[in-house]
Amino acid sequence: MHLRNDKTGYGVLAMGLHWLMLLLLVAVFATMELNDFFPKGSAGRAAMKTWHFMLGLSVLALVLLRLLLRLTDTAPAVTPTPARWQERAGKLMHLALYVFMILMPLLGWLILSAKGKPIPFFGLSLPALIGQNKESAHWIKEVHETGATVGYVLIGLHAAAALLHHYVIRDTTLRRMLPTR
Repeated sequence: MHLRNDKTGYGVLAMGLHWLMLLLLVAVFATMELNDFFPKGSAGRAAMKTWHFMLGLSVLALVLLRLLLRLTDTAPAVTPTPARWQERAGKLMHLALYVFMILMPLLGWLILSAKGKPIPFFGLSLPALIGQNKESAHWIKEVHETGATVGYVLIGLHAAAALLHHYVIRDTTLRRMLPTR
């Protein structure tokens, strides 16, 4: 297995970042879903929120690294070559996922900034992106929550398409991203 991509599959770097990003996104969603199990004002609820913020900002850091890698490496070919509309749909899906993985952490950062709260990142306190504004915090939070729902759909469609390609179309779309090809 190669560090970088080759003709038949993604390299260890691309694969590792892809699957690590999935784990991070699961953890980000889990911290918000588990948040409701703790009473308001409790230490457990505060911990879930803090972890949500820090993991979300980790997604932002990793997606920037993934973009850099994607721009400096070529994607392995799918065999057999998919129809043109499938290639376009795949590119559009990847674009939507990248936009999601960049915008969602930034929106979270903006929410904390607008609420005048600290922005925790593993022992660091990041600077506010905007000044304190309760109205802005409210509507940014609404957009962020809607974006989370969109994220569930995007991730589900991405996984469903990979499984469709593997089990129905029977091409190499999914196998390229698996460590054992």
